[in-house]
Amino acid sequence: MTQMSDLPADLAEVLSGTDLIVFDGECVLCSGFFRFMLARDRDARFRFVLAQSDLGTRIYRALGLSVVDYETNLVIVDGRIYCKLDAFAAAIQVIGWPWRLLSALRFLPPIIKGPAYDLIARNRYRIFGRYQTCMLPDANLRARFLPGGWE
Repeated sequence: MTQMSDLPADLAEVLSGTDLIVFDGECVLCSGFFRFMLARDRDARFRFVLAQSDLGTRIYRALGLSVVDYETNLVIVDGRIYCKLDAFAAAIQVIGWPWRLLSALRFLPPIIKGPAYDLIARNRYRIFGRYQTCMLPDANLRARFLPGGWE
């Protein structure tokens, strides 16, 4: 987990006060996670950013993550940045019951959750498929994306 204060000041300012999900818009699994969260985030707490967008690329680079493979979703909750399975757990914790129960996955030992996540991430296109292009949100959905987060 990283803190927002670890990001460059200009990027931290753009993201401050925002709970955010950054996801691979070409990955069927990752986009499914986005749709799942969108449907269950009743309070519209989360904003979204496509990993392939200008803003998504800036975030990944600032965190030292690949801007070629986008092998992890990122979730920011209350100023903390989560990656991999911890990102899923942090997001799911926010949306309430019964889904909140799945946040217990964060307690798996790192020796299990890291390799398991990495195995799925490396093979996600082969297992779940890949969209040829990133999604293009309609005007209503676009309002849930941060500026620069869907182009």
